[in-house]
Amino acid sequence: MIFESTICAPATSGKGALAIIRVSGPDSIRICEQIMSFPDPGKKLSEEPENTTHFGNITDGQYILDEVIISLFRAPHSYTGEDSVEISCHASPYIQKRILEILIDKGAFLAKPGEFTQRAYLNGKLDLSQAEAVADLISAESKAAHRIAMDQMRGGFSSEIKSMRQELLKFVSLIELELDFGEEEVEFADRNQLKTLVEKILSMTRDLIHSFRQGNVIKNGVPVAIIGKPNVGKSTLLNRLLKEDRAIVSEIAGTTRDAIEDTVSLEGITFRFIDTAGIRESADIIENLGIRKTYQKIDQAAIVLLLADARDDKKIIIEAFNEIRRQIKGKEKQLVLVINKSDLNAECSINTRDIILHPGEYIINISAQKGDNIDTLTRILLEASELGNLDDQGVIISNIRHFEALSQVSESLQRVLSGLDSKLPEDLLAQDIRQALHYLGEITGEITTDEVLGNIFKNFCIGK
Repeated sequence: MIFESTICAPATSGKGALAIIRVSGPDSIRICEQIMSFPDPGKKLSEEPENTTHFGNITDGQYILDEVIISLFRAPHSYTGEDSVEISCHASPYIQKRILEILIDKGAFLAKPGEFTQRAYLNGKLDLSQAEAVADLISAESKAAHRIAMDQMRGGFSSEIKSMRQELLKFVSLIELELDFGEEEVEFADRNQLKTLVEKILSMTRDLIHSFRQGNVIKNGVPVAIIGKPNVGKSTLLNRLLKEDRAIVSEIAGTTRDAIEDTVSLEGITFRFIDTAGIRESADIIENLGIRKTYQKIDQAAIVLLLADARDDKKIIIEAFNEIRRQIKGKEKQLVLVINKSDLNAECSINTRDIILHPGEYIINISAQKGDNIDTLTRILLEASELGNLDDQGVIISNIRHFEALSQVSESLQRVLSGLDSKLPEDLLAQDIRQALHYLGEITGEITTDEVLGNIFKNFCIGK
C-alpha cells in the first residue's frame, strides 16, 4: 500500500544516554533533509544510498539542537517497506520533544500506537501473526517468552498455517470444480486422500491448541500461590526466592493481610509468586478479607506451595496437606508440601513414608531463613511447571486470538471428517472446508477486518 502521510515517533523510552526517533513515509527523507546540516555543506540526504548512516546536526532555525546519527532506508528495504529515517540523538526529553515538534512542523504526523508495524503488515513485510509477535518480543521478560516470540516473528508459526491452508485450498478447488459438472457425477478430489489430509491437519491443529496452555503460562508467568497458616515463613520464603525484601517479615501472626505478587525468572521461565494471608480463624475483618483472597489465589495458581512449620505435629501438617489436596482435586494444579524451619527441628522430616504422593505432588524440607534446600525447591518448581525443555518442542502458541481461530478450524475439520464418513454432498463438504480456510486466513491476516486490525495494533507501544 502507498500511504500519503509521513509519520514520526520516539522508538525508545525511559532514561538512557541515547534515544531513537523513527520517521517513515513518502516525505521522510525530504523532511529530515530540511532539518539536517552536515560537515560537508554540499551533502544532501536525498542523494545518499540506502542502508547508510550519516553524522550531522539537527538545526532549529539557525540554532544547533543536537549532534545526531541518521540511518537512511529506502523503500522497500525498510521495516515498514517505505522510505524511512531513524534519528539517533541524545536522550534529553527536551531534545526528543523538540525534534518531534520540528518534524511535525515540516509536515510529518505523530504516529499512533503500532502504526509502524501496521504499515509493515499492510506493505507485506510481515504477516499478521508475525506483527503480533513484535509486541510479544518487546514485552518478553524471560528466555522462554523470548523464544516463542522470536520463532513466531521469524515465521515458524505462519509457515505451518500457510502450508495447511494451501493444501486445503487445493482440495476445495477440486471439490467446487465437481459442482460445475452438475449431474455428471465426476470426482476430481480423491475422497481417501482428502480424509488423510484433513486428519493430518486436524492433528496439527489440535497440537497447536494444546500448546496454548503452555504458551500462555510462558507468556504471563507460572502463577505460584504460597499458602499456609500465619507466621509459618511464607513472606521469608518469598523474599528468599526473589532475593530481595519484598514482603514484610514479622513474628506477629497476621502481618500479611493481602496477596503480594512479584515475578522472578528461573532458568529462563518466569514464575509469578503470590504471598497470601495466613489461613486461620480471625475476628479481624481486614485479615479475613485477606484470607478470603488466599482461597481465590489458590484457584488462580498453577502451583500451590503449602508451607508448614517443622515444629508442628506431623498429624496437623498431614491434615492440612490433605485438606488442600481435596480443594484442588481435578483442577490440574501441582501441590508442593514445603516443611519450613527444618533447621529448628531436624527430627520433623516428613517424606513419602508419611504421605503417599499422587502425580504432581512433592515434599521438601527447607529453611527459608538460612536458604537450606532452596536450590532443590527451585528444581521442583521447574519440574512442576511442566514446561520441560522448550528447545526440544515445536511451535507453541501464546496468543488468545490464534487459539480461538484454531479452535474454529478444528470444529470445521471435524465436520468435514463426519461429512466424508456419511458421504455428504460436495457443496456441504466445500462449505466446511471453506470455513476452516477462513479461520486459518484470519491468523495470518489473509482474511481480516479493520476492527480486528484496530484491536491488535492499539495495544502496541508508540514508535513500534
